Amino acid sequence: MIIHSILDNDFYKFTMQNAVIKHFPEAHAEYQFINRGNHEFPAGFGQMLQDEIAHLPELSLRDDELEFLRINCPYLDPAYLDFLKGYRYNPAEVQVNQTGNQLEVSVKGPWYRTILWEVIIMSLICELYYKESQEDRWSIEKIKKVAEEKMTHYANRGLAIAEFGTRRRHSLQVHEEVVQTLKKYGGKYFNGSSNVHLAHKYQLRPIGTHAHEWFMFHAARYGFKMSNTMALEHWVDVYRGDLGIALSDTYTSEVFFESFDKKFSKLFDGVRHDSGDPVEFAKQTIQHYESMKIDPLTKTIIFSDGLNPNKVDRIANFCRGKIGMSFGIGTNFTNDTGLEALNIVIKITAAKPFNRGWIPTIKLSDEPGKHSGDQDMIELAKALIKAQY
Repeated sequence: MIIHSILDNDFYKFTMQNAVIKHFPEAHAEYQFINRGNHEFPAGFGQMLQDEIAHLPELSLRDDELEFLRINCPYLDPAYLDFLKGYRYNPAEVQVNQTGNQLEVSVKGPWYRTILWEVIIMSLICELYYKESQEDRWSIEKIKKVAEEKMTHYANRGLAIAEFGTRRRHSLQVHEEVVQTLKKYGGKYFNGSSNVHLAHKYQLRPIGTHAHEWFMFHAARYGFKMSNTMALEHWVDVYRGDLGIALSDTYTSEVFFESFDKKFSKLFDGVRHDSGDPVEFAKQTIQHYESMKIDPLTKTIIFSDGLNPNKVDRIANFCRGKIGMSFGIGTNFTNDTGLEALNIVIKITAAKPFNRGWIPTIKLSDEPGKHSGDQDMIELAKALIKAQY
């Protein structure tokens, strides 16, 4: 059994689950595995994945884990924590099929339940893939040394760093060793981890707010023109100023900033960058805050798109003295092992906001190659957005 804690997941899955239960308890969602890198999976891989998934109902929130969430995440509703205490994974919500070397995975069911599957399935796919590939990774000592060198580099530059690497990690072992190394050598510059299990185990701050699916669902529920506004409004309804980093690029950042009015711009602590040129995004963000008569240095951009030391340095050189910045680094920490990192995602592909009809969900990234979803719906969204702006 690979997964040993129900908290071995990204924090924003739990914060979104809390919000979904509060606002959309009747909604349903469907997710699909997307093999962006066209990776080939060995014979029997699908069954191995199913076997791991079959063990997940054994997991439950322990008392010490519940206490960690109560103390460190006071913005999570007590009723939600009681719900999470009783939550169990239901493998019937997941379908796994393998044809030759191609893998198909789908998840379907109530959104408040199925929202926890994405990250955990991706981490299982990665760990099983590397286990079965028989390729030799670097030694743990070398992996830790590489993580140490990166973290020391960032700390010497005075940069705030968080670890965001659960979904495409090499393995739980590598993930855990890297997190320990970052804590040891990062000092005050290591902000914490998106992985709640490791945050609990090593007494770190769990980090995260919301993901693209939050905005994608709101587009299905309220339409593309209102998706950003309604997603932000509902977030504020739940968290009242806590968890104040807004994801910007679900329907392009240009469209996002049109909805990010003075109320949101003042209330949210900042924004997260996840696609497109990071320096151009920083310029766009600074200009937006200045247009609202807000000092950009009072706000923060969290950069989280495919970061490595060279990319971080380029961003920091531009942003320093202009706007606050922080960096969420994922695969470059938890899967820098001498092997090719898997290029895979699991995305919400349809939503049923009410007790009728499924609606395709799509994402329009700042980087066209990251667009996802039904092509006809993508073209419709582009046309509506263009008509609006």
